[in-house]
Amino acid sequence: MSEVTRTPRKEKCENCTKQCNKKSEEGLAPAKERHEANGEVSDGSQLLLSACLSCDGCVSEEESLKISQQNLEEIDRVLALNKRCDAALHKVIVVSLCPQSLPFFAVKFGLDIGEATRKLCGFLKGLGVRYVLDTTVAAGFSILESQREFVQRYRRRHHDAQALPMFTSSCPGWIRYAERVLGSVVTPHICTARSPQQITGRLVKDYLTGQQKLSPETVYHVVVAPCFDKKLEAVREEFYSSLLDGPDVDCVLTSAELHHMIERSGTSVTELDSVPLDHVLGEVGDTGPVRYEGRTSEGFLEHVFKHAAKDLFGLDVQEITYKTLRNRDFQEVTLERDGETLLHFAAVYGFRNIQTLVQRIKKGRVPYQLVEVLSCPGGCLSGRGQAEGEVGGRPDKALVQQMEEAYMGLPVRLPELNPVLHTLYQDWLEGQDSGQAHAALRTHYRDRSHTLTQPTPHIQW
Repeated sequence: MSEVTRTPRKEKCENCTKQCNKKSEEGLAPAKERHEANGEVSDGSQLLLSACLSCDGCVSEEESLKISQQNLEEIDRVLALNKRCDAALHKVIVVSLCPQSLPFFAVKFGLDIGEATRKLCGFLKGLGVRYVLDTTVAAGFSILESQREFVQRYRRRHHDAQALPMFTSSCPGWIRYAERVLGSVVTPHICTARSPQQITGRLVKDYLTGQQKLSPETVYHVVVAPCFDKKLEAVREEFYSSLLDGPDVDCVLTSAELHHMIERSGTSVTELDSVPLDHVLGEVGDTGPVRYEGRTSEGFLEHVFKHAAKDLFGLDVQEITYKTLRNRDFQEVTLERDGETLLHFAAVYGFRNIQTLVQRIKKGRVPYQLVEVLSCPGGCLSGRGQAEGEVGGRPDKALVQQMEEAYMGLPVRLPELNPVLHTLYQDWLEGQDSGQAHAALRTHYRDRSHTLTQPTPHIQW
């Protein structure tokens, strides 16, 4: 959901049901002009998929209002209310940090990720934030649920035409495009596991509030993410709890927005206290940030691949070898035995490659059983909420490379071996197969291609 150059208004987004009437702030581009967005080149003959997502024609007025309230001014307002004497207006502020945001602060602070995270936590606690968590536990839940769903889909593939392929569901840009443009061709194939952000929201508003004896309505939950699209995800109607009478996530800030908040305070990194993260179970000690297997994101493909190989075929896969196809953002992995292909997965990042995938979907020629889809080239570290350079809105390649090096240096943790997840499954969700677990960890996606609204005032990120 970031600003990109668009082609003349006479052109249509692919599959769009209305003519695009969006105008660039610099005026309409010549029809034959070449422009680049998210690493994609267009000759002006049609709008890129990335441009489709940056158009707000399918954002309702209600969504637009909710998104407009996710900014630093709103955080300032909540903090100011907490400083007043009226206790009835006080909010318990909880901030959850996405692991892909932490390398950004490590590079900006000139520190390793562990120390940068502690400094960031110190800054937030100094503002009056009560709890600072990361979303690693929630990502573990999302991975485990995705593993379970893939195995279930695989086993019913012969009598359910919509079982495979399965598409991952953690990228809100991809999800919005799939629902609004591709519709029923794709939506039944999207994994129903909630994203790490939204599972974190439920953890905070349900489990943490219960443990700390807090009323959910008194909690203001902020997520720091590398991507603007996470703001749109937070306002989805599925993630508003009628039982808790509020959204699971109240506000999403990008990494760059939070960094601006630190710069605005005039506080230097050396002046910040070094404070360990809080934990949902109240663990003592600073275990430090960890990551899951994968290149620059949560690693859904690798975890599901290894789990399926073991569960379905009894094979232990230690290392995964990626085969690069069109480019480094379109890769596939294969599991073979005695010349037979057992599993065939793909990682498709960036809308240039998603466009290729979409064409294959339309022709019914998707050879994969699972596709990990991310809208940002290079994965979540390249999200425009932290990687965008100062010139032309293009990613800062040097910054991205530094973030990748820092992120890959984090210790790897397997969600299956995380005792916190097993404890939460039992104590919070009453088991993996319970209705409570399904309600907290799963969601649904549907064809919204016939609900496109009239254009609303453009959102400026």
